[in-house]
Amino acid sequence: MGRIEKKLSDSTTKYYWYPGEKQEWIRAAVAVGVGGAVGALVMLMTRNSLTAVVIGTSVTLAMAGFNFGRRDSKALGGFPGMADKAARRAAIGHTGRAAWRGLVMGVGSAAAAVLVINLGPRGWFYDWVLPVVPAVVCAIARQFGLVWEKLGTSVSTPGPAAPKAAGAASTDG
Repeated sequence: MGRIEKKLSDSTTKYYWYPGEKQEWIRAAVAVGVGGAVGALVMLMTRNSLTAVVIGTSVTLAMAGFNFGRRDSKALGGFPGMADKAARRAAIGHTGRAAWRGLVMGVGSAAAAVLVINLGPRGWFYDWVLPVVPAVVCAIARQFGLVWEKLGTSVSTPGPAAPKAAGAASTDG
């Protein structure tokens, strides 16, 4: 939960609460802005609204999917065991936030598909292949986000060559 503090006087502070974290809202706005900019650029270059919408929505959903993957990975890392009642409540909270992210990803992908279907001419390719492209890009980007977060937090252990190198350096001196 995010909070904005507004100082009204020396003794009064007003708090505005909003769902999520400010950084996540900024990332979402950047994803929408970059997707819109890429879509507009493609529209200027190709003069084809269908191509612009497919690429613009794919870029937006790719960035959003990557961010959702990172957040899911962080949530999985902090997922508590089921030993006591407080841990089960925390697990329910993590599950609720993950369900919300899944709902947003699904609605975003469905909205992109409806937009693409309504812009294109009729035909198998336009009705069945192109509408799925943004959703597939979103799913793949989410997986990259999961892996990216895991690679960033991985712990490296010294291999067998490290003690030999340290031992060889101490015998020379």
